[in-house]
Amino acid sequence: MVIDNKFMTRFQKVILFSVLTLFVGACATFYQKTYQVQSSIADGNFKKAEKLLANDTKWAENNHRVLYFMNRGVVSFMMNDYQESIKFLNQADYYIEDYSKNYGWEALSLISNPMVKPYRPEDFEAVMVHFYKSLAFLALNDYEGALVEARRVNIRLQQINDKYKDHKNKYQRDAFANNLMGMIYEAAGDYNNAFIAYRNALEIYETDYKELFGFEPPLQLKKDLLRTAKKIGFTDEVRFYENKFDLETPERTNSTQGELVLFWLNGMGPIKEEWQITISNYGLSNGVVAMGNREMGLYYTYSANSLSSREKAAFKELSFLRVAFPRYRERTPVFSNGGITFNGETIPLEAAQNINKIAFQSLQDRMVRELGNSLLRLGTKKAMEELAANENENLGTIVSIINAMTEKADTRNWQSLPYSVSYARIPMPAGQNTINLQFSGSHSAHDQISVNIQAGKTSFCTYSTMTSTSFK
Repeated sequence: MVIDNKFMTRFQKVILFSVLTLFVGACATFYQKTYQVQSSIADGNFKKAEKLLANDTKWAENNHRVLYFMNRGVVSFMMNDYQESIKFLNQADYYIEDYSKNYGWEALSLISNPMVKPYRPEDFEAVMVHFYKSLAFLALNDYEGALVEARRVNIRLQQINDKYKDHKNKYQRDAFANNLMGMIYEAAGDYNNAFIAYRNALEIYETDYKELFGFEPPLQLKKDLLRTAKKIGFTDEVRFYENKFDLETPERTNSTQGELVLFWLNGMGPIKEEWQITISNYGLSNGVVAMGNREMGLYYTYSANSLSSREKAAFKELSFLRVAFPRYRERTPVFSNGGITFNGETIPLEAAQNINKIAFQSLQDRMVRELGNSLLRLGTKKAMEELAANENENLGTIVSIINAMTEKADTRNWQSLPYSVSYARIPMPAGQNTINLQFSGSHSAHDQISVNIQAGKTSFCTYSTMTSTSFK
């Protein structure tokens, strides 16, 4: 059987354009559904968000399924259905643990775009699964479960960075996770481990967080560190930290009182968009290919020994190429400050974690790690496109289409995360108590909630304000 070459060329073009149309449509559908869910969450309409998610069985089975379970976990948490939240987040955790490269998907992504592959969460997103699970266990008064998940934050970070030989993440330790562990240990009466966790949190705030995020340790952490040190009789440590902080050790809550620790989840984290980076070809000489971007301080060199003579010639003709990479876009919260008023006293909610900044740092670290490995492949593809076009116009068109389809950034991300976490610790009499919450910033708001306090016990509560700046 003889097949006409012109027919095959037309046939291949039709297939390629059909695949392009298919995947562009699929992505549009995904973002449309995501927008509906995220809008419902941002508006505080969690019942609608839950219904949209529950009715979308395809999302639970497709390549975005880990995001599906992450979002379901957040929505259930916001609806105070903590058992369901833990169940969904466990499912997300399973897919994160089970993630491995599927070479069939890898091959298909070369002629479509990265979103045909199962979504691999950003490193910090994998960590945030344990943060939410820890808060859910605290809401269920399960200290052991909460402690396990808080510990897993640092375990997960260590596992993540151990697999990177070069350019490890700068976000390697989590101050808030250690702070949270200290709160849980203290609530469980384990003051020795509480002191150790608080001390570790202080060290990370003063080093990693200060350098990376411009973040100072909360005053409440300093008070908690002093109080637990005194509780276990560490006189020298008490004296050292009192001098260091210029603080007196707080008095212990009396036996007729309890305490409330309130976490404030504020705003919504960033979203991803595509970013085109222009990479210049600095030339091929002495068997070395050099490419980079002077404005961004990027410079990479590669051995050209593996290139054919035709590829080397094509590289000499290549002046620049564009690399598609995701970048985050910030959604600034409308509230920048919050406080709790009780018995005529106002206690500020202190910032303990800036998830927005962690997200930006994590993606920056990944870009540095992955960009260099991608440039030679992309440069070779572009050079081969030029070669193909010189030999056959139709062939060059097909190669150009494949390259255009391939060079798409994966802009999926866990959009329902908060922008930041703040907290406050307040002594209260046993029984039902009413507290007033005030928030200020570009807008102001207030609310009133009731909390049940037990004598000699610590109660944990979470309050969310998800209103952030919006854009199309």
